[in-house]
Amino acid sequence: MLFSFSLSTLIFSLVSKNKVLKVYFKGLFITTGMLYVNSLINTLNAKKVTYILVIEGMVFLRSVITNLVGRDLITTQEWSIEELRATLKVAKELKRMYYYLGPSRIPDYLKKKVFVMLFYAPSTRTRSAFETAMELLGGHAQYVEARMTRMGEGEALKDVAKMYEIFGDAVGIRILDKAIDYKYGEGHKVIREVAKYANVPVINMADDQEHPTQALGDIMTMEEKLGNVRGKKFVIMWGYAPVIRGYCSIHADMLIATRFGMDVVIAHPPGFELPEKYVEWAKQNAKESGGSIEFVNDYRQALEGAHAVFPRSWCSRKLAELGASKFGEEELRMYQKYRDWRLKMEDLDLMDKRGIITHVLPVLRGYEADDEVMDSPRSVIYEQAENNMFAKAAVLLLTMGGLV
Repeated sequence: MLFSFSLSTLIFSLVSKNKVLKVYFKGLFITTGMLYVNSLINTLNAKKVTYILVIEGMVFLRSVITNLVGRDLITTQEWSIEELRATLKVAKELKRMYYYLGPSRIPDYLKKKVFVMLFYAPSTRTRSAFETAMELLGGHAQYVEARMTRMGEGEALKDVAKMYEIFGDAVGIRILDKAIDYKYGEGHKVIREVAKYANVPVINMADDQEHPTQALGDIMTMEEKLGNVRGKKFVIMWGYAPVIRGYCSIHADMLIATRFGMDVVIAHPPGFELPEKYVEWAKQNAKESGGSIEFVNDYRQALEGAHAVFPRSWCSRKLAELGASKFGEEELRMYQKYRDWRLKMEDLDLMDKRGIITHVLPVLRGYEADDEVMDSPRSVIYEQAENNMFAKAAVLLLTMGGLV
């Protein structure tokens, strides 16, 4: 009953515009607005049909929910803004249910369903978050290490894809960094190949180009902390690190922030420009959403008035082209020239007074940012990690058909 006012308001608005004929109910809040809706349906049965789903008190266009069933999530660019917003709405409601009702009261939406997780690369959070998400939804997450499969002996990826289609209801793949010698595009190619042959949803759990479920959790966190993010300034800042890191979450956050109308500033030293394809995508996103995208070589300039700051290292284009085995030593020598690119406590004074510090983790403390920064009241990194679990749960729930 938490949503009866907003539900009734939205339905009344839609009906007044002759857009509602049928309302479908499923879940715990099944009685929300039922009598009111039934009376409307009885008087509007001659109207043109636009289907509305009311699920756990949330209102969706039916087409948005049904279109996500069976869908891959390899990049957020392939989902509409309505689909991304619906996913965030589900993630937020799952979080509310978790805290207000308790985990045991979350329905087994994915009962008897299996999410096969194929890991080429290690993980601190992603594996645990997906496993917890599937447990909350009543399903099972099956962990598979690529090195323990027969692919190293020549088994075709096509055959692996078909096997996991049989054994699971969705497949997740994580492949990046050392697993591909940091060569740009190699991990993404594997995920696309599996998606080509597996007739179940394929979820990108992080590759060398993107981390879409991470991006959803990140924008969810910024909405929680900043309210409407449209027009808010989000700085993605290159930070010094003594190790090589890929583009993954940099691309993912840049793309989703520009989809949601944020004013994004990418601050990096010369030589660390992002791939043109992603830059062009971000520019087009900003044009369509009313946001903006800017690239600067002075991080302190970028921080002025920032509402959110994400400090993280990423590799040069040369390294991404040649790989770490050929260019790694020279890459690390390049980094040494920019050791001062580190988010420090005094830098926070440049930000908006309510600005927040985000990070996808792991944050390289003392390099990308100081301990005091990441442990300060402005830091939201642990809330961000939690929200990523609920975002992943929402993606699984929607793509695996738990709501239809």
